[in-house]
Amino acid sequence: MARISLIAAMLLSAMIGSSATAQVEIAPPHQKNASVSNSKFVAMQRPDQWVFTSFKGTEVVGPDNAKLGSVNDLLFDGTGKIMGVVVAVGGFLGVGTKNVAIDMSAFDVVPVSSGGNDTFASNADDLSKVKLKVGWTKDQLRAAPDFKYYRAPARGTPSTGATPVQPIPQTE
Repeated sequence: MARISLIAAMLLSAMIGSSATAQVEIAPPHQKNASVSNSKFVAMQRPDQWVFTSFKGTEVVGPDNAKLGSVNDLLFDGTGKIMGVVVAVGGFLGVGTKNVAIDMSAFDVVPVSSGGNDTFASNADDLSKVKLKVGWTKDQLRAAPDFKYYRAPARGTPSTGATPVQPIPQTE
């Protein structure tokens, strides 16, 4: 029994030692000619992924399949998580259009109906053949809050957005 434990300990030690020597040390990114870790790069687009250049302008439809607007922008946080899709609603040729930001979970990807026997599987990877569907009508989206883009405060102004308070004059 002791012999089996000794052999197991030796094998475990050999595996740990060999894996430690087989590891490649990655140089910090600030070093010249540093090797690159592939864990932070995406080499190619998968069939279940879309790029924004194809996504922008995608038609957004309501529950009755009536056109409500189109994708205008994406809102994402500092970690890269998409927080919402900015949809241009209403207007004509950009006049009278308002932007509404909608959470990603509110959308369903549906195929464009061409009147034929199109199937979702054949259209899902081609954004020219899909629409985004939401559960709201055009009137409901017009009543939704207008999305405001962040504007950095001008230099020399308070960053809180509050108006500076003027001192109250003293009277005697």
